[in-house]
Amino acid sequence: MSTPLYEPPQRPRVWALSISRLRDLFFDIAGEYVERADIRIVSHAFEDAVREIEGAGAGRPDVVLAGGSNGAYLKTRVSVPVVRISPTGYDVMHALARARREGARVALVTHGDTPDELRRFTAAYALDVTFASYQSAQDAESVVLDLSDRGIEVVVGPGLVTDLAASAGMGAVFLYSRASVRAGFDTALEVAQATRRETVRRQRLDTLLQHLRDGVVALDAQGRVEVMNQRLASVLGIDAAKAVGRALHDLAPDLAGSLPDTDGDSFCTVRGASYVVHRGPLASSGAAPGTVLTFQESRAVERLDRTLRARQRVQQFTARYRLDDIVGASESIERVRALVARYARSDATVLILGESGTGKEMVAQSMHQLSARRDFAFVAINCGAFPEALLESELFGYEEGAFTGARKGGKAGLIEVAHRGTLFLDEIGEMPLPLQSRLLRVLQEREVVRLGSTEPMRVDIRVVAATHRALTDGVAAGSFRADLYYRLNILSIALPPLRERPNDLLPLAAELLRQAAAREPRLAARVPDADTAARMLEGLGVALRRYAWPGNVRELQNVIERIVVELADSDADTEASTELVTRDMLRAIAPEVVEPVARAKPAALTLRERSRHVEADEIRAVLAAHEGDRDAACAALGISKTTLWRKLNAGR
Repeated sequence: MSTPLYEPPQRPRVWALSISRLRDLFFDIAGEYVERADIRIVSHAFEDAVREIEGAGAGRPDVVLAGGSNGAYLKTRVSVPVVRISPTGYDVMHALARARREGARVALVTHGDTPDELRRFTAAYALDVTFASYQSAQDAESVVLDLSDRGIEVVVGPGLVTDLAASAGMGAVFLYSRASVRAGFDTALEVAQATRRETVRRQRLDTLLQHLRDGVVALDAQGRVEVMNQRLASVLGIDAAKAVGRALHDLAPDLAGSLPDTDGDSFCTVRGASYVVHRGPLASSGAAPGTVLTFQESRAVERLDRTLRARQRVQQFTARYRLDDIVGASESIERVRALVARYARSDATVLILGESGTGKEMVAQSMHQLSARRDFAFVAINCGAFPEALLESELFGYEEGAFTGARKGGKAGLIEVAHRGTLFLDEIGEMPLPLQSRLLRVLQEREVVRLGSTEPMRVDIRVVAATHRALTDGVAAGSFRADLYYRLNILSIALPPLRERPNDLLPLAAELLRQAAAREPRLAARVPDADTAARMLEGLGVALRRYAWPGNVRELQNVIERIVVELADSDADTEASTELVTRDMLRAIAPEVVEPVARAKPAALTLRERSRHVEADEIRAVLAAHEGDRDAACAALGISKTTLWRKLNAGR
């Protein structure tokens, strides 16, 4: 049975337990503390008191107040703090003096061993007192009966003993005073407040731990669990509450041998998943230091790394062109558009074949825009535009100090920048052999190693390569790895040269004119749309279709830019502008188109033959730019004179 005296919210709960006359003192004094605590006087002791406390659930006390053997019994059996009432020296003197007035033969009975101070006290004042002690309620009854047999007239002791003495017909003097009970209540309140503060602190810490995305466990010096968050408990498949006090190695035997022995990081596998485990010290004042272990799932680290790298993507690594930007209605270009749409749904590597200027990068960008990687980087690099050493650092990146002049902190390579996006390798046939081996590993293992590093980094990329050369020739000549060729040539798209789709020439030229006019303020209003541009170019249809366009769309774009310059300088009004683009104007700005050098019209050339002709044309252009100086042209092209001579003759 329990009697609530006061129940203020959020106040320390103190239960005072007794079945003896100590309970009367509790009732007398409890009223002095009702403003400071929720106090209950509970008429239970020993086993009944344990059941009452442990069965209280959320309403259990913050601290228990009891005396003598009842307090000692509860202290080892309940999970809440127990404060025992201790008699003061004044209590003992007062009780003994009263007992001497009631009888000649007096016994002082205490719980546990009799303190030496009491023996010295009675000896100093020549008091004839018999001492006795007990350990349990049954023991107390035997002690009282023994004292009665020995002729003791008055017994001084706690409530249980004095009740037994009175029942045995002896005089009984209660040992505890109001002062000692007040001291007990004061101590109980201090303990309750400290317990509440510690509970709040632990709840906050537990809330913090539960909100962590990583698994966390704190161990004492013996490796026993002090606290574990639910995330780690779920990983280990155990109950976090039941783990406290048990050795971690007993809870998770699979972790034995894989946890770091010293502060730092290590890797371990738990139930098939990989984790990065960090060990750090758990400092505590007065006690032996413990250990804190954090478990971070490797996949979470990789996801975070991918997210950070994606957010750091700069604007230059974006795709501008879409499938609708590929102009043309010919059967060959329709087939290209269909392949782009189909291949965009795959992550397989694509090899784009076509002469220079046919729009290989436009096709690659369109494919990226249609793919699931559209929100991530589109990184393009021309493999023939860099020296070997520079191309390697640009592609693979480097660590700090990897070579003289390396940037402080190192640099991410373009392969890393393309993580989760698309890497476009233009002119792949120009890549040096040593780099081909490294690229092959990236394609096979999907991991990259920076220059100066030994640790591979996982990358998730879609690779699109392009070339105007016949890679099979490079394989046969030993300048291109066969295994890399087969790794690249999983899916392929062959772009037709402009001369093979003559019906697309005028629509394409009109679109290029519209785009160029939009960039020229003096012409934008005169060429508002592609239809207007088409009308302006109607008189050039025959001339445009007769020309072979060795430079393909890029060459056509250059001719259109010349036309725009002429139109911008013209004072003709809008009505007359449709008459301005004439064959004579075209002859003046691009005579090679109207009056091409007489030569046999190329018949159905193979891709290898096209590649040789285009390569020879580009070499002739470099020679012309260097005024016929073959040494300078060879230096600019990075080839020997013998190679230059051979390629020129091969393109005839």
